[in-house]
Parts: sequence; C-alpha cells; structure tokens
Amino acid sequence: MFYQEEKVMKAFQLYTSLARQGVLNAEAVQLYKADDEIRGLLDRFSQEVDCVIIRTSEQLFLVPQTKLSPFHISNEWIKRHYLKSGATNGDIYLLYFAIIVLFGNFYDTYQSNEPTRDFIRIDEWAQYINERILHLQSHDEEELKKSEKEFSYNWRLIIEKWENMDDIKETAKKQSGNTISRLSFIDTVRRFLVDEDLIKDIGNEEITLTEKSKMIIQRFFMEVEYNKGILEFIYDFEGTEQ
Repeated sequence: MFYQEEKVMKAFQLYTSLARQGVLNAEAVQLYKADDEIRGLLDRFSQEVDCVIIRTSEQLFLVPQTKLSPFHISNEWIKRHYLKSGATNGDIYLLYFAIIVLFGNFYDTYQSNEPTRDFIRIDEWAQYINERILHLQSHDEEELKKSEKEFSYNWRLIIEKWENMDDIKETAKKQSGNTISRLSFIDTVRRFLVDEDLIKDIGNEEITLTEKSKMIIQRFFMEVEYNKGILEFIYDFEGTEQ
C-alpha cells in the first residue's frame, strides 16, 4: 500500500512520542480513530517492536505484547526498583499472582466486558490473595506440579512465599516499611501498579482500575487464548460466555 509522505511522517511522529512517553492525549486519539492510514501505520510500527496500541476515549498507550519487545519490563528491573534486596523469582511470581487476583476481583465472571465493582480496599485485596492461596493448597502435589508445567507458574513457591510472610495484623492501618509482612508486600505491588497507571489510589486505603487497565484486561486478561486456563485454576472462573 502506498502512503503519502505527510501521512508517514505524521504517523512516525506519533509513534516516536508514544515510544518516549508510552501515552498520547485525546488529540492523538481522535486522529487515530479518524484516519485509517495513520492508524494502520501506527499499528504496523508498534508490531515491529512486539507492541500493541491500546486506545481509551482520551489516551493512546503503547503496550508490550511479548518479552521480545524492547519496551517489556523485565523481572530484574522490577526486583531492582520495587522489591526488597535479595528478591528472588519467587517474589516476582507472587507479585504477578497478586495482580491477577486483584484484577479478577473487579469482575464477576470470565469474559466480563466491564468491572462489576468500583473499588477494592487494600485489606480486602490481602484477604482475596489469602483465599486463592488456600485454594491452591487444596490441590494435591501432583496436580500442582502438572499445572506448573502447563502454565509456567511455580504455584508451590508462591504458596511458600506467602506463608512465610507475617500474618496480617487487624490493627495495622498501613505498612510500607522494610518488614516482610503481607500488607507491606501488597503495598509494594500497589506502588508498581500505580506507577504503571494500572490502578489509582482514591483514598481511605481504596484503589480502582484505570481506563488503561480496563482496556488491557478486556483485550488480554479476559481473552480465551491468553489466560483462560490460569484464571480457571487460581480463580474458579468457569469460562462461560455471556
């Protein structure tokens, strides 16, 4: 397909801004929606770096689709910037597990189009993780080993990491220090998600999803070909279509 030079240059300008910032404003959204050629060029540019463009009503986001993307956040980067000194892959597994549980609790069924609740309290999030850990523990050793090979998740290490953390104190309002308590760990995951614009603090120890996270969840998290098996295993989603 032949593109006019001005369209190519405009699309490339938008792409370079996305590559630097990761997000563009409403003006870019309108251009992306209205101009088929610029949209097609932007999508092709993003595919070349293993990314996809996610569009909300007011923003465009460049989101890595595979680990091969230069924009992919590595496990080592997360360890250095968010986790305690000496963090292992087990801490990373637990961080991802906590995120999946959080997102899952905003929806009442598999393939939901919209969240079914507006916010979640931090202490509720901790309780939901504990419930899912107990669910994992209900499986026998062989079943966990089989699932680990299927999903490339080390469920037993996730259980061990969670169990080795201090119990949640009912009187604790906020723990963001250097302890290894469960609430402290969850606070670390919260900071990571806030920094990535995937959740927003709304006060009173409550968090809500952002438009960016809703679009990512709709496109990937709830998509059958991506995570159905994992959701069924850890969260009891049954995959029934609405």
